Formats: sequence, structure tokens, C-alpha cells
Amino acid sequence: MSSREGTPRTRRRRAPRGHGEVRLVLALWIAILSTLIPLARVVQSGPWLWGAVVLTLVLLTVGYGLRRLPIPTTAVTLIELAVWAGAVTAVFFPGNALLGVIPTGSVLGELPATIAAASTTIAEGSAPLPPSTPLLFVIVASLGLLTVALDHVVVTARMPLLASVALVAVWLIPAIAVPAGVDVVAFVLLAAALLVLIRAETRTREGRATRGRSGGVSAVAVTIGAVAIVTALAIGPALQAATPVAGTGTTTMIDPSLDLGADLRRQSNATVLTLRGDGTAVPYLRVATLSVFDGSVWQPDRTSTVDLTAAPFAGVDVTDDVSPAVAVRQERTSITVKNLTTAYAPVPYAATEIDGLSGGWQFSPYNRTVVASQGSTQGQQYDVVADVVAPTLEQIRASSAGGAGLRIDVDSVPADTPPIIGELARQVTAGATNDYDRLIALQDWFRGPEFTYSLTAPVEDGFDGQGSDAVAAFLQAKTGYCVHFAGAFALMARSLGMPTRIVVGFLPGTFTGQVVDGQRVVDVSGSQLHAWPEVYFRGIGWVSFEPTKSLGTATRFQSGAATESGLPTSAPSNTPSAAPSAAPSQNAADPADRSATDAAASGPAFIDLRPFLGILAGVIILALLPGALAAARRGVLRRRGTVAAAWRLVQDAAIDDGVAVSPSQTPRAFGAVLAGTAGAPQDAVARLVWAVERANYAAADAPEAAGGESVGVRAVQDAVAIRTAMLAALAPAARARVIALPRSLIIRPGSAFADRDATG
Repeated sequence: MSSREGTPRTRRRRAPRGHGEVRLVLALWIAILSTLIPLARVVQSGPWLWGAVVLTLVLLTVGYGLRRLPIPTTAVTLIELAVWAGAVTAVFFPGNALLGVIPTGSVLGELPATIAAASTTIAEGSAPLPPSTPLLFVIVASLGLLTVALDHVVVTARMPLLASVALVAVWLIPAIAVPAGVDVVAFVLLAAALLVLIRAETRTREGRATRGRSGGVSAVAVTIGAVAIVTALAIGPALQAATPVAGTGTTTMIDPSLDLGADLRRQSNATVLTLRGDGTAVPYLRVATLSVFDGSVWQPDRTSTVDLTAAPFAGVDVTDDVSPAVAVRQERTSITVKNLTTAYAPVPYAATEIDGLSGGWQFSPYNRTVVASQGSTQGQQYDVVADVVAPTLEQIRASSAGGAGLRIDVDSVPADTPPIIGELARQVTAGATNDYDRLIALQDWFRGPEFTYSLTAPVEDGFDGQGSDAVAAFLQAKTGYCVHFAGAFALMARSLGMPTRIVVGFLPGTFTGQVVDGQRVVDVSGSQLHAWPEVYFRGIGWVSFEPTKSLGTATRFQSGAATESGLPTSAPSNTPSAAPSAAPSQNAADPADRSATDAAASGPAFIDLRPFLGILAGVIILALLPGALAAARRGVLRRRGTVAAAWRLVQDAAIDDGVAVSPSQTPRAFGAVLAGTAGAPQDAVARLVWAVERANYAAADAPEAAGGESVGVRAVQDAVAIRTAMLAALAPAARARVIALPRSLIIRPGSAFADRDATG
């Protein structure tokens, strides 16, 4: 046989035989299945889960059987892909397939629409998602592809560590898609599965000579598993914080609850919608109302709804029992959604008519909110007619907060509420003589010099929440964001006997300078997501207040004698206004207020690529890091200029190439293996072996025995030539793997990993 026969160019990687490979395949199957556990909080469980389990087992079994045959490993992977394609086609596209299993052009034509439908379900739905056919296709098909890829990586290419990284990344996807704390128990199961996988792969390569050193392999595996756990627990929350809420980085989603902390901190300044209207002030847009409070969570209202096509609905003078003496004006607002994917349509309060929404939509007459039964807000353009209640200062002072017949409990204060909340409420309002003045005193106190607005301080101080304990902590620290201001105001008002609820929606936006049909156009950004409280007054209805420091406009009502018409108008200022308004209004034209949003300043609708670029840079750095570290190590060895350093260079090259480096092997025998099977040049190998033998066996006082400078320099040169030739003998894909992911970084000569042929 010639010296080129059996070189890495033509060597076929041999898989482990017998029980060893069975053990390895089963370990890989268990590791893949462990990544399905986090999907339980994203997709509702069902028969699809068993289908995924069976598909992965079938693909791994097919791979195991094919490797028993004398066929190239690439053929094994191709056949597995064919089985995968046939199985997926038979389950999801049997009607358009040839013989029910062979994909046709019609099947390929359906793929874009199916994937798009799955993407819409993910973007618009709320977890756990219903198991729709498009969504299940994406999950099951992706899992099958992952199985084929990992079967090749682990069983054929013998790189379980790379597979472990991929499995950890797949495991983290649900945690990123549905932000929540890392499920430690589920990750411990994943880590255990990865350790079993690494150990199984190791045992398939251990011979009798190396079984005594298996403890070292186990220690390495445990170390890798521990590092993986710590890395995932650290990276998972970081990715949640860095990843945009949905879509391309400009699309915003809304969670109709008060868990807004993380959402507010990652909202961009990109425009999510534009609006224009004939009102005297830019309205707040509500998405959801939250009335019931159990001490830890504010719950969204669960009230009866009617089909939106039943509009127009009754006005507030009927539904909210507004006194005939109180003025009500009707305003129309046109809304165009640009980058807002949610099932909740933002509308001004109190909406009585909504035109233009496409899809299935439901309207709640009680709180005047709109939610989709089918469809989402993305790309919608609609008009809203709202009745705005405008009492005079005298009327609201004469009224009182409260009212019989409210359908939801908006009065209760949990028994375990910290006393500081009620005590401060009574202290701040001690000088007021009516409910309106008490609420104004609370509003002014929150917006006064004692409080500061901050999105980060609450997180650092540990009260980034909405419960009564978080409110108490906020009242002591006096720094927080809208959730804290609104929650504290609502609980303090309830402690004074006033029915209160919280609204989630958007602050008024910023004027763009455009005018359409005589109405100024306003941009609303994702960073203007907001929460504010409302209090119910007899004969007036729900009245909004704005306690959040530096945001919006403080609610004020004007005396009836201040205007000739008796119907006051909103003041064009962000200072406390004399104008009556059932909703606080912000001067969107005032540049000084453009930074007053719940997350960041409003601005042009540029796509914020920084999170993606940061993640991409991190991925690139991680991908290049192993090769860079190996190159740095080779540089250190070359600079040493000794025979020992040269020999280590060659041993590392052999480990990277998959050649066994055994401590029981003589330099001459090892050199013969390199020259005969690894493509190393015989002359350079012979000179290096001679130098090593001289250094090992010559007399101690012989200059060449210690690896003198001239001998060492020549040995290093030969080592570099040997490594270069070995790389050249590899196939391009194998050469790229050796350069990018050198095994010698974690495998040392003579270890249990190195003391066997990595290629089988």
C-alpha cells in the first residue's frame, strides 16, 4: 500500500460497534428529548409530543442500522434526511405528496405559507400556544433536522461537546421566546442527559488499556457539564433582556398585565402606531384594565364581550351612569398600526364606536377595551369614536368616589397589605375635604420632589414587581416606574375607600409635524408603553389620574365659570392644566416632554439593530475563540524553540486530526503512524523522531541531549511542516473543523481521550 493510501483524504470514519453504539444512540435520544421539556410552557401538550418522540427515535435507529452497512457516512446522513422528509410529508402534507410520502413541487409550494402561519401564531399568540398544524410542523420538522445533524456530529464525527452546545442553545429558545425565570429542574435534567451522552461517547472509544483512566474522562465530563449549567443560567436571562419582544426588533407585543418591568426596559423608540383626531388633546390609548388585586398580582378584567360588528354601542351616559348635568363631548381618533403585533387594539376611552378593524374582534362594554378572537393589530387602520366626560371642578368636588352596582371588586384591600400604605395615604390627604382633592393631593405628592422616575433602581433594590410588598418598598425608596406609581396610587386610594383600577396602554405620542385633513399626526413609540390608575366617581364614571413622576399630564379640572361655553378645553401644556379631562393629556408638541416616556425618549422609527449585532458579535467571538486560543498556544510552543515543544506541536496536530496519541507508543512508532496514515512528510518526521530520541536517550551532558538551540529550532521547523502537511491531506470540511474546533485545547497527549483513535 502506498504512503498516500489510508490518509485522512480517503479514510472513512468508522463508527463504534456493538453495545457501545447502542448506548451512544440511546444517550443522544434522551438528550434530544430533554430539550422538549421547556416547550411545555410555550405549546400545549398533545399527541404531537409523542410524534416528536417517535420521529427522533426512528431517525436515530435508521442511522444505527445504516452504519452497520459498508456505505459512506455521507450516504447515511442523506438517507436519514430522506426518511425525515418522507415522515414529515406523510404527516403534514399527505394529500399533495406522491404516494403520500414523497414531497412534490406542491408540497414545497405550501412550505412558505405554513411557516408564515406558524410565525404569526408565535408572534400573536400567548403561551401556552394552541397546537395548530403549522406550528406543529415547524416544531416537529425542526426537531427531526436537529436529530439528523446531531446523529452525524455525535456518532459519526465523534464531537459530543459540540452537540451539547447545540442542545443547550435549543433548550434556551423557549426561555427566550417566553421570558421567565430559568427552570433549574429542567436544566438539571438536560445537564444530566448531556453528561450521560459525553460519558457514553467516551466509553465507546475506551479499550482495556484506557479503562483504568476513565476517571479522568468522567472528571472532564462533569466539569464541562457544570460550566454548561452556569453558562446557560447566566446567558438565558441576558438573551431575554437583549432580545426584542418579537419580530424584527421594531415589532412590539403587549402583555395585558402589570409585569411590565422587562418589557419597558427593552422597548425601542421605533414608532408602533400613529394617530390623529379632532379632540382638544392627544388621548391616552388603553389596551387592558386590571381591577382585581389579590395582594401580589393585578388581574385583567374578565367581563362579558360582544362582537365588534354590533357597534355603535351605548354611550357613557347610559353605561357609566353619568349625571345629565355633566358635559360629554364626542371625539374621533384615527389609528394606524405600524409595528404592534398584539391581540389587544389600543383605543381611547370611552370608545363607543370602532370602524375598520379586520378579522374577528370582541368589545367589552364594561371597560371599553377591544380584543381579537381572530387576527391581530399589525397593519390595521381603524377609527374610534369616544365619549369624553368633562365635569367641572365644582361637579367633581361635589361628587364622591364610589358607586353601587360596579360589576367587579374594585374596592378590596388585601388583609396582609403593609400598614405603611394606608398610613401614608391618610397622612398625605389629611388636609383635603373631598375625594377629588384627596386624589389630587396623592397625585401631586407622587409627582413632587420626593420621588424620582427610574427603570433600573427598582430592579437593583429588589422590588421590580406589582404586589403590595413591592408597593411598600417603593414608598420607602421613592424611586420606580409607572407600575410602582400606579400600583401605589391605586392601593392608597382603596385604603381611603375609593374604587380604583389600573389601566395598561400607551402615553400620548409626539407630533410629527404632519397634518392630514386638518389634524396633526402623532407618533407613539414602543417605549411609551404605560400604566396609570382610574378612580370611579358617582355621576361621572371612571376618571384617570397620572401619578407617575415626569410622565404625561397631571389631571386637573377647571371651574365651570372659567369658560363662556361651560365646556372646558384641554390646556396645551404639560404643566398641571386647568382643563377638565377624564383622561390625563400630554402636550405632544412640547420638545421638553419627548424624553418623558416609560422606557426612553421618543424618536424616529429606526430599527434598533444593537441587540442583534451584540448577539451576532458574541456568537462570532465564541466561534473564533477556540481556533484563536489554539493558534496562540502554537505560537508559544514555537517561540520556546525546543525539541519538547516541537514534539508537543506534533502531538497536538495528531489529536486535532483524530490520530491516537498513546504514552505507551515509542516516538518512532508514532512517527510511522503519522507518515503512513496522516499525510506527514517522511523526511521531516524522521528528523524530528531522531531529535526526540537524542533528547530522551543521549547522555545528559551532550549538547544535543538537552535539545540545544540549533536542534530545537530545526525540530520546531519540522513540526510546523508536519502539521501543515497533515492539514493539507485532510478534506476541506475536516480541515475547517480542525482549525476552528481543535481537540487539543481540551485533550492532552496520554489522556484517556487521546489514547485511542478518534476516528474509530
